[in-house]
Amino acid sequence: MLKVLIIILFLAVLASLFSGLNFLVKDLGDPKKRLLRALGIRIGLATTLLITIVYGAYTGQIKSQAPWDRGMHPSMTNVADEQAPEKPVQKGKKELDEPVNVAQ
Repeated sequence: MLKVLIIILFLAVLASLFSGLNFLVKDLGDPKKRLLRALGIRIGLATTLLITIVYGAYTGQIKSQAPWDRGMHPSMTNVADEQAPEKPVQKGKKELDEPVNVAQ
């Protein structure tokens, strides 16, 4: 339902944009009034669109599936950990993470 509302608002913003372009190019009467009205409608629609997107992201109704957003989703972060092979342990050698005393 929210995604449909976002698509409708986006299409309304585009329609307002092209109506403003039409008023700018073809209007011979008083173009400023109609052009400014189209601009005001477009600003209102764009604001409503952004508020709707933020609300959907905040409530979890809209989720990002981009690969660079895996840190945002805890369920996606465990996938890399499960597939990583374990380090072989070698006897007699120090781990790289252990502190080394260089003042000997």
